[in-house]
Amino acid sequence: MSDYTLYYWPVPFRGEFIRTILAHAGKAWDEPEVSTLVEVMEEAPGDQPVPFMGPPVLVDRAADFTVSQMPAVALYLGDILGLLPSSPQDRAMTLKIVADANDVIDEITLNGGREMWTPATWMDFVPRLRRWMSIFEATGQRHGLQRDHGLMLGGGTIGVADIVTATLWSTLRRVFPGIGTILDETAPGIAALSRRVWQTPALAAWDKESVRRYGDSYCGGQIEKSLKKSVNG
Repeated sequence: MSDYTLYYWPVPFRGEFIRTILAHAGKAWDEPEVSTLVEVMEEAPGDQPVPFMGPPVLVDRAADFTVSQMPAVALYLGDILGLLPSSPQDRAMTLKIVADANDVIDEITLNGGREMWTPATWMDFVPRLRRWMSIFEATGQRHGLQRDHGLMLGGGTIGVADIVTATLWSTLRRVFPGIGTILDETAPGIAALSRRVWQTPALAAWDKESVRRYGDSYCGGQIEKSLKKSVNG
C-alpha cells in the first residue's frame, strides 16, 4: 500500500498538479475508483475524512492527515517533500503561482462548464488568456527567470512553483496545441521553463503514464468537447 491516496476524477485537470508533485518526488500513490470517490463526496461533511465539496483530496497515511483544495494540497506536499523555498516571501509567491494556475483552469473551463465555448467566445477570451500568460511571464522574470535556465523563485532546484507552472501549460499544450502556440508567442520564458521541467525524467515518465491513463482528455464532459472544437478546430 502506498503512503498516499489521491481522490480525483480519471482526467488530468486539477488533479494533475498533485500527481506531478508526487511523481517528481518519486512518491507512489493510489487513486480509488470513481464510485468510491462519489461515496465519500456524498457523505455528511462531519463524516468525511476532511469536510470538502469536490476533489482533489489527499490522504497522507503516515501522518494520518487528509487535506482538500488543490492549492492547500500542493503547499502541504511541497512542505513535507522539501519542494518549497525557505523565505516567507518566496513561499507566499509559490502560493500565489499555485492560486493563479487554479484560476486559469477555472477560466479555461468557464467555471466548471456552466457555459460552453464557441469559436467566437473563445476568440473573445484569447486576450484575457494572453494576459494570464503575461502574468506568469512577469512573475517569472522577477523571481528567477532572468537567465535562460532559471527556475521560478530561484534556488537552483525544481520546486512546487516550477512543477505547477509546467503542469499547467504543458498539459494544456498537449491537449490544445493552439494554446501552446499562444504561449510561445506571449510568454517565451514560461514556455521554455515548462519544457525544461516537463522533460526531467520523472515528469517525462509521468507524462507518458498520464497519456496512457487518460488519452487526450483534459477535464471531461461537454465543456471539454466545446473547448476542443473551439480551440483545436
